[in-house]
Amino acid sequence: MHFAFTPEQEQFRDAVRRFLRDRSPPAEVRRLMDDERGHDPGVWRQMCQELGLGALHVPEGRGGQGFSVTELGIAFEEMGRALLCAPYLSSVLATTAIAEACGADEAEQIVSGIAVGEQLAALALTEANGRWDAGGVELIADGDRLSGSKTHVIDGHVAYLLIVAARALGSTGEEGISLYLVAADAPGITRRSLTTLDPTRKLARIDFANVEARCISSDAAPALRRTLDIACVAVACELVGVAEALLESAVDYAKLRMQFGRAVGSFQAIKHKCADLLLEVELAKSAARYAAEAATEGDPDLPALASLAKATASDAAMRAARECIQIHGGIGFTWDNDTHLWFKRAKSGEALFGTPAWHRERLMQCWEV
Repeated sequence: MHFAFTPEQEQFRDAVRRFLRDRSPPAEVRRLMDDERGHDPGVWRQMCQELGLGALHVPEGRGGQGFSVTELGIAFEEMGRALLCAPYLSSVLATTAIAEACGADEAEQIVSGIAVGEQLAALALTEANGRWDAGGVELIADGDRLSGSKTHVIDGHVAYLLIVAARALGSTGEEGISLYLVAADAPGITRRSLTTLDPTRKLARIDFANVEARCISSDAAPALRRTLDIACVAVACELVGVAEALLESAVDYAKLRMQFGRAVGSFQAIKHKCADLLLEVELAKSAARYAAEAATEGDPDLPALASLAKATASDAAMRAARECIQIHGGIGFTWDNDTHLWFKRAKSGEALFGTPAWHRERLMQCWEV
């Protein structure tokens, strides 16, 4: 497996970083935290139309840009570093599920509008049981009618299209799982935003009361498994970006903060903290980028590698958040200091698509340890 980025990929990273430096400074992040939508529609359209980030990894024949999961990982790493508030993860979930579950023509018809920023889409998968796998679906599909509830739907409060996982009556496990396409304003749908720890990523609860829907896949479990793997890789890359931003912030502050007449960064304890944290961040970066390459190359070990990356990056981001707050001292946990924003993104990312403990268990199952 070729692990180094190509010059074109590095140019892509630079372009995304420059764009986010201008569009997602801390002041803008704080503004969007208090915005009901949670994002700037104009910036979102620019991301899709000028940078081509919409459906970046989806094949062109299915309505996407035709790049790989490697480029997707690069984008997410930069978005984590900039703490971007945008419906990007929700779009990736929706377009991945559609591309994996539908035929080429139908996928192109649905994805093309999402790719250019004309439509917002969200994957409605998780329910009250908190499971992210297809076997956890409990919402019932009676013919073309859906009844039940979905929760923790990323950007579900603003999505125009909902991709809903539902179960046939009488089915169990991963059998009988289908995907349905539903307009968010369809009769019988009730949506409400959820109050969460991380205000930079909006979640919603969606209730379905005998809602009419169109089935786009009657055997959706394999597509949802692949979607979960891609989602884990994406969030792992984002958490690497979060950890890098926190590490840089800690090091910069350690050079400035004076104690006993010298910068605290000159003390051995702080040096060791930063050095150990750098090692953990680099290990997480390697795991995340390796998983992205595995997804690009169709490696059959992707489920294991995605779980390894997600668990490792979650741990690194949370440790970076804790150490950054401590190195900042008393100011580190104040509202005016930006460290808590990355801490909250790290914590929410840790919980998304399975905790580190869940992913370590999945890793052992994949490799039959």
